Amino acid sequence: MKMMKVILIEDELHNYKLLRGLIEALRPDWVIEAHFTGVKNSVDWLNKNPHPDLIFMDIQLADGNCFSIFKQVELDSSVIFTTAYDEYAIQAFKVNSIDYLLKPIKSEELERAILKFEKLVKQSEQKPIISNYTELLEAIHQQDKKYRKRFLITGSTAFSKLNVEDIAYIYTDNRVTFAMTFENKEYILNQSLDKLEEELDPEIFFRANRGLIINSESIQKIENYFGGKLIVQLVHPFDKEVTVSRLKASAFKDWLDR
Repeated sequence: MKMMKVILIEDELHNYKLLRGLIEALRPDWVIEAHFTGVKNSVDWLNKNPHPDLIFMDIQLADGNCFSIFKQVELDSSVIFTTAYDEYAIQAFKVNSIDYLLKPIKSEELERAILKFEKLVKQSEQKPIISNYTELLEAIHQQDKKYRKRFLITGSTAFSKLNVEDIAYIYTDNRVTFAMTFENKEYILNQSLDKLEEELDPEIFFRANRGLIINSESIQKIENYFGGKLIVQLVHPFDKEVTVSRLKASAFKDWLDR
């Protein structure tokens, strides 16, 4: 196999020194061409120089998220991420066939990642290029995001609490937002549907159309409708028939099939 050229993108000096030392010990014939600490200097160099065979890339850099690099450079390199994220985000690495090193980096894990890279290079005339990084970024954001759990409801003389899990669906009528519970009680919410779509857990709630967000637990039956649309029947006592457009039908079915 040919001599590999590598760059390291890592903003923490001790992590850079550790990674460099491990690479030099495991692959002494590899050439480490450069080291960068941020998005800007990485992009500047990549826009002016031939791209290396492999980049070790930290996700959180001194001046932003490393995925900004992909938006500014058409990268012609394989990438192994180094990250402090685990659990949910790590699953995204696996699903997208992207390799990663979980900090603090261990020699045996680095060797495993390098062997995977070398195998991919051997199997293909072209170097394996990273893809689906946007899905990975979304997964990382998802890990950190906190979704709304309750609402404070204003009454005529007092306040009350409405738990999100009790809401069957949310709809608008004359620019007023209403939440209907599984107990068939209705409450007025202060937020718009657009705002609520951001605040509610997308694993549980789906924006069926411009005027309605539904809880997956409120769905009783789904039927095909003309033009690629879907008809959704909500559970008793609502007896409400919901139309999901052709454009949203595929996403809706994917949401229910998770």
